[in-house]
Amino acid sequence: MITALPTAPALRSEWIKIRSLRGTFGALIAVLVATVGIQTLTAALTGSGEEGAMGDDPLLAAFYGINFGQIAAIAFGTSAFAAEFHNGALRTTLSAVPGRTRFYLSKVAVIGALAFLTGQVTGVVTFFAGQALMGEHAIGIGDPGAVRAVFGSGCYLVLMALFAAGLTALLRSGTAVLSLLIPFVLVVPFVVGATAGGIAPYLPDRAGQTVMRSAAQGDPGHWGGLGVLALWAVAAVACGWIAVRRRDA
Repeated sequence: MITALPTAPALRSEWIKIRSLRGTFGALIAVLVATVGIQTLTAALTGSGEEGAMGDDPLLAAFYGINFGQIAAIAFGTSAFAAEFHNGALRTTLSAVPGRTRFYLSKVAVIGALAFLTGQVTGVVTFFAGQALMGEHAIGIGDPGAVRAVFGSGCYLVLMALFAAGLTALLRSGTAVLSLLIPFVLVVPFVVGATAGGIAPYLPDRAGQTVMRSAAQGDPGHWGGLGVLALWAVAAVACGWIAVRRRDA
């Protein structure tokens, strides 16, 4: 098993590939730009309004931009893996890194590390930039739950990126994953929430965003909700690993 662990050359190779793919690297940057941009615009429009304009949870509202940034995170995780399934790129990769497990773990590790770094920066900048425009309705980093929400928002983004990456490795199609996952994240929770409230809290985005709420609304709780999203991501990554190991390149 040790021989399958990522090595420095394998990790460096995956970093170079991601950096050289403009669409993939652009999606990573878009996580920050989209989240912070939407959040500051929303804060500028609502900061001078009444307190009710923030909804019933000002802390969750402080991360409204995450709803848009998660699309970029999904696109990043998807495109980073989808590139391996075009024009025989996977065969070329496996000739340089013969161990499929080593290749897969290296790819997942680089995607996760980049998404985690970007996610944490995004969470911090989103919170402070947005609250700077909220005027008297601003909340501070010392307010209850604020630190948890800032850190958790970054974790949420990396888990969504890994969820998408695992599904792409499984389905071998970035288009298919984006066509399935984006509606699943944006539409299904609202439809299911209206018909079967017991299931909705355990869907990926609904569960993961619980960590950004002031008060958890029942199960699975703040960190429990993020844990549920982590289980979705781990399941997708595991299925992707099985697919990469068993299918022809």
